[in-house]
Amino acid sequence: MEMAGAEPAIFLTVIDTHCHLDAAEFGDRQADLAQAAIEAGVQQFVVPSVGCGNFAAVAALCRVQPRCAPAYGIHPLYAAGVGAADFSLLGEYLARPDTVAVGEIGLDGTLDEAAVAEQEACFIAQLKLAREQALPVLLHIRQAQDWVLKCLRRYPVRGGIAHAFNGSRQQAEAFIALGFKLGFGGALTYSRATRLHELARTLPLSSLVLETDAPDIPPAFLERGQPNEPRYLPRIAAILAELRGLPLNELLAATRANTYAVLPRLPRIDPP
Repeated sequence: MEMAGAEPAIFLTVIDTHCHLDAAEFGDRQADLAQAAIEAGVQQFVVPSVGCGNFAAVAALCRVQPRCAPAYGIHPLYAAGVGAADFSLLGEYLARPDTVAVGEIGLDGTLDEAAVAEQEACFIAQLKLAREQALPVLLHIRQAQDWVLKCLRRYPVRGGIAHAFNGSRQQAEAFIALGFKLGFGGALTYSRATRLHELARTLPLSSLVLETDAPDIPPAFLERGQPNEPRYLPRIAAILAELRGLPLNELLAATRANTYAVLPRLPRIDPP
């Protein structure tokens, strides 16, 4: 049976640390989606880009939605053909004062072997930019945990978030040792995700942050084919709190503090 997740009744500030609010699936509904999330208890959204083609869209969204904070990066799925001009443009966006992280960047072990060298070169170039700008990074690490860790050890950065973490306990501890928090979201809501539940229960509370990855990784309580939205994050948080045996507000206070610690440029919003 899939975990349903009860509607939580009381909120502190909930922060969605990874939400593609600019995604085409949402059309022009961003204002409505943000308002629905705020009414549900989500007070801030980190909106990462996936490539040079949506830097401007992310910037524009964050200008008109004051609760949204931008991150800029080139996702491994868009690493093909990236060159000096792209990294120069990325550097310009990273230098903006409202930028909170470099992301979404990383490595993807599901891509064709021909893309291995290209995506690794793209990732390393962005780690170097993160170091230059003293920014944390938002990591894409699908089936590439050890590969990403190897690159981070060669090119250390000031930490960040391992987005949609689904690795082993040993890998989790390695990311934490390098200054990273681990992002938990919709995958946590599935009853079959027993390894993920064990990590969520037993990892240090100081290492956890919340995310949706909307419109992706829809939680189990949605109908098949329905896109994820940031308004569902409090229900996901309630499941994490239940797994840890914590009052919801205690869990939210901790993940909020963790988020501000790892993303120091994210503007502070006091709980309602």
